[in-house]
Amino acid sequence: MQKKRVVVIGSGPAGFSAALYTARAQLEPIIIAGNQIGGQVSLTHEIENYPGFEHLSGGELVENFKAHVEKFGAEVVYDLVTDVDFTSGTPFKVVTQNETYLADSVIVTNGADPRKLKIPGEAEYVGSGVSYCGTCDGFFFRGKDIVVVGGGDSAIEEALFLTRFANTVSIIHRRDSLRANPALQKRAFNNEKISFIWDTVMDEIKAGDNGIVQAVTLRNVNTDEVYDKPTEGVFIFIGHTPNSKVFGEQLATDDAGYVLTDQRYRTNIEGVFAAGEIQDPIWRQVATSVGQGVAAGMSAIHWLEEHEEDLQKLDAEPETA
Repeated sequence: MQKKRVVVIGSGPAGFSAALYTARAQLEPIIIAGNQIGGQVSLTHEIENYPGFEHLSGGELVENFKAHVEKFGAEVVYDLVTDVDFTSGTPFKVVTQNETYLADSVIVTNGADPRKLKIPGEAEYVGSGVSYCGTCDGFFFRGKDIVVVGGGDSAIEEALFLTRFANTVSIIHRRDSLRANPALQKRAFNNEKISFIWDTVMDEIKAGDNGIVQAVTLRNVNTDEVYDKPTEGVFIFIGHTPNSKVFGEQLATDDAGYVLTDQRYRTNIEGVFAAGEIQDPIWRQVATSVGQGVAAGMSAIHWLEEHEEDLQKLDAEPETA
């Protein structure tokens, strides 16, 4: 069992940013990296919308993040959180597969995962024609014919955004009507670049000899007709799942499972903060997650300063018992 001033759960842009600020405050934070260091950004082929870096892969950015925080004394641990106890007061307990940590403060940044179609070719061709973020990757599909899967607000918003770059955008939806709000639907129906393929699901994503997506296999849910549609890109927008199950009911969440925070990124548990996609269902960008992580880190620093005397007394109790 290890005692830490700050434990950061998650190693995406928000987690590294929170760790950087708390490390610079000499709090020696530990980052529990999770299944994938860097989170979703590590899977991004190329990043062009993070200020100061014109061309950078997600993997390179994560390595830069890691080196930066370690320079100031943060520790990155390749482990997975399996349980927490936030309701018994400080120190908080964070249990991983290999260790148990006691923490004066915890910053939750373990993100949200895009929902997957779970079809052949989807995982294999991420970064080679398959994407879950139009804002991130749309620029790489200039002049190309692409497809969008989904029918909600995020799917239509991203499809409209992608028309800035793509030659055509075909929206594939398993129903015969959209779930997006009427204003978005009107814009999509009026956009000459957008067409719709109704009552249809995608069964497979296919690539050419070069390993780049070149077609998708579609199936009409009413007639069972199956056919291949040529395409140069597949954008999947069927929602996100926040990684908040590990916290049970200890942290307040909205109906979708996103952790609720105030303007200072404080959760309902005093001393526990949250930042990045675990509490952000809207923006989901590297830059916004970095800003949120910075704010959460600063809030944790201030909270620890305000409660320093009480925390020292708690640390001393076992020694005087």
